[in-house]
Amino acid sequence: MLFRPANLTPAPEAASALRGHTLDVLGLTVRYGAFTALDGVDLAVRAGEVLALLGPSGCGKTTLLRTVAGFVRQHAGQVLLDGRGIDDLPPNRRSVGIVFQNYALFPHMSVAENVAYGLRARRAPRERIATRVAELLEMVQMGGFRDRRPAQLSGGQQQRVALARALAIEPEVLLLDEPFAALDRSLRLDMQIEIKRLQRQLGLTAILVTHDQDEAMSVADRIAVMRRGRIEQLGAPVELYDSPANLFVAGFIGTTNRLPCTVAGWANDRVRLRLDGGAEIGMPMQERPPPAGTPMLLTIRPEQLLLHAAPAEDRIPVEVGLSVPLGGQTIREVVAAGGTRLRLTEPRRGAIPDLGATAWIGLAPDVRPALFRRTDDDRPEE
Repeated sequence: MLFRPANLTPAPEAASALRGHTLDVLGLTVRYGAFTALDGVDLAVRAGEVLALLGPSGCGKTTLLRTVAGFVRQHAGQVLLDGRGIDDLPPNRRSVGIVFQNYALFPHMSVAENVAYGLRARRAPRERIATRVAELLEMVQMGGFRDRRPAQLSGGQQQRVALARALAIEPEVLLLDEPFAALDRSLRLDMQIEIKRLQRQLGLTAILVTHDQDEAMSVADRIAVMRRGRIEQLGAPVELYDSPANLFVAGFIGTTNRLPCTVAGWANDRVRLRLDGGAEIGMPMQERPPPAGTPMLLTIRPEQLLLHAAPAEDRIPVEVGLSVPLGGQTIREVVAAGGTRLRLTEPRRGAIPDLGATAWIGLAPDVRPALFRRTDDDRPEE
């Protein structure tokens, strides 16, 4: 359970686009023998938005995508496209385009033939196919490669062809199954921007499956964080980062410090927390926390902590650990009483405190740490 600090307001949700199609998943359940891959999932994807499914391996995100595409049959629930059920339709009649992680291009076909495949399967007129293929290859900047085979292309070029093939049938929903996983870092960023540009240009509704939180937060309008076949939280990237619904989301989105503590008291809309090492810290709260003595976990982002040279109220003594410069920032590690290791991120400035020196940390002004009950069920998963 989350206990919100004072002055914490959820981030506004991304505005819905005027174009595109809606996709609704209602009570979707999928089982493989005794294993439940999806457990009554409800999800509404807005017209024209990119929604990312984010979570650890085995959480159900790819199963959800493949069920929407029609490759997996659910045991219960419905998939609705613009309010109409598509559960009884085969994959080739669902008006859904999909880009796989390995691109799944036909090696014996040229680039142009790969892009034209879906149109030919739908018996589109020859003139229409030629025009559409030419348009899409120019759109994905592959017009000069139409006669090459997939083996003659780089990973990024193959991904562009796979994207053009998915778009050729003018899908109402575009499904992206970890499409950037095989690309190096710089090319991955280029393709993220390219897909976002095309999605905005065409007004597409898209679902992106990824295990990369940075990718989800940079590409998606909203993110659904999944665990054990369920959605733990759905919201805008900033909302999930600033106001996680539980410890799992707090630990999975971004980097967070976890400080074991107990409630020491509450008065004047402020809670006093006693850390396991004996030090106390106070902060404002919107709601009354559990009774004194209740075990809690305070989760704090690295940028929400400040390092000080002198003690003061609501500052915790720490031992200075390693400091690593990273561009214009410094990442510091400190150790609090009780052995809890904490990470701080701050602008690179001044002298670095000596390794092993004593310093004090406190909350930065107007920060939004989250306070949770300490329960085993909410431990982060790898």
